[in-house]
Amino acid sequence: MAPLQGRKGYDGVAVAVPVTVPYERYSTRGAHWFIGRAVQALLQQSGLAKAQIDGLTVSSFSLAPDTAVGVTQHLGLSPRWLDHLPTGGASGVMALRRAARAVQAGDADIVACIGADTNHVDSFRQTLGSFSDFARDATYPYGAGGPNSMFAFITDHYMRRCGATREDFGRIAVAQRSNALKNPNALFKKALSLDDYLAAKPISAPIHLFDCVMPCAGAEAFLVMSEARARALALPHALLRGAIERHNAYADDPVMLRGGWRVDRNELYAMAGVQPADIDFVQTYDDYPVIVMMQFEDLGFCDKGEGPAFVRAHRLTRDGDFPNNTSGGQLSAGQAGAAGGFLGLTETLRQLTDQAGARAVPEARLGLVGGFGMVTYDRCLCTGAVILGRPE
Repeated sequence: MAPLQGRKGYDGVAVAVPVTVPYERYSTRGAHWFIGRAVQALLQQSGLAKAQIDGLTVSSFSLAPDTAVGVTQHLGLSPRWLDHLPTGGASGVMALRRAARAVQAGDADIVACIGADTNHVDSFRQTLGSFSDFARDATYPYGAGGPNSMFAFITDHYMRRCGATREDFGRIAVAQRSNALKNPNALFKKALSLDDYLAAKPISAPIHLFDCVMPCAGAEAFLVMSEARARALALPHALLRGAIERHNAYADDPVMLRGGWRVDRNELYAMAGVQPADIDFVQTYDDYPVIVMMQFEDLGFCDKGEGPAFVRAHRLTRDGDFPNNTSGGQLSAGQAGAAGGFLGLTETLRQLTDQAGARAVPEARLGLVGGFGMVTYDRCLCTGAVILGRPE
């Protein structure tokens, strides 16, 4: 497929040095500490000096009252290009998209993209309390204090419209747990069967325990630079083939049924010069299984409403015919706040640079990563996706 007329592609942009600061269920350390650990690991693994990092993007729910500029002072960085992305689970792909354009324009040579959050006893309540006016007005007065009830609403609507069953969602969760057992960074270490999934305690009908991500602390990060620079530094890297983002899509849906990926997916594949069938693995944003299923549809792997049949027809494990969330995803690795939006990117880099170990997808050359963030009441506002490939 030829790139769209007049649309600039992402030729010559490399992504390298996937970093995971190991997840902790709870931590007394702040987000600054996890960001600092991520920067330290980026420098150690790349061999760069701190002064060579001249671009920075940061995404965090628990960094307040600081933003990215506070991080520069705290860590002694002096970038000439800076971005703070408050888009939650969509921030990873958006950070990559913005960093790539900065590199192409010459505004920065090497950009560090970081997502990090802490998780202590009261941090989740504090995050919910300041999340959005929509959430405050539409849910909190009625006793619903978090995302479970919101996604129960979205899940129930999808089930009614598309005929999905709990077993269909369970297939997603069980496959991801199988992948997580090969990921040393995953917090969940116990196998999950479909019977276990179905028997789990109810949380907010129709959502049960294993439909929900587990909040934790940690960080994910990577570097963006030109392909020529990555080669000069001898850094294993992947190439950015295409990227899209969309906000407040399908506002006329009474309850979210379509995601913004659907609006721009043709542009994504055209930019990369590929079709959905060419993708070797997919890292979907997975705060709840229904959102994974929506991405299968809205990214063009099946039609709207065919998600349930799609998961029944495919094996989603890393050695299956449609590998999805090969790290275990957030459902089994844990959701380290905004870092959850970066998890699919660091995992894709590991897959494409032969760093995935026992969970490697055989002969994988192209990976797609979905981003999804900022749920309000009955929908999510931010979506994005990127395609990464091995250098030829």
